[in-house]
Amino acid sequence: MDLEVSAVLTIPASELEWRFSRSSGPGGQHVNTSDSRVELSWNVAGSAAVTEGQRALLSARLGRRLIAGVITVTASEQRSQLRNRETALAKLAGLVAAGLAPDAPRRRPTRPTGGSKRRHQAAKVQRSATKQLRRRPSGEM
Repeated sequence: MDLEVSAVLTIPASELEWRFSRSSGPGGQHVNTSDSRVELSWNVAGSAAVTEGQRALLSARLGRRLIAGVITVTASEQRSQLRNRETALAKLAGLVAAGLAPDAPRRRPTRPTGGSKRRHQAAKVQRSATKQLRRRPSGEM
């Protein structure tokens, strides 16, 4: 089953590599015999599904997650292998979609308004007065 990441990118099932192993945690009687933990790997560097620009963008943004050009996600949250497969597919699609998403617009720096400066100063004066009232009275008479 092909993995549809976005409208412009679909990863063919032939490029996805599955591995199954025993999952830790609770599971019941058949927990020691079923391989419900799922590892899903996709070779970004050798994939024919992405363009060179997309490959460069993915390798730059997912650089820490890539090991020799391969991205791997694991899923062992569910008890059944089928649900873990679906979870792993969703995780991989989310990672790739986030890696290909356009940059957010840059934040324009703003200055505090005159009113906010006055409110800030008034709060400082009030705090100072509160602390002065807590002081021990001086014994000048």
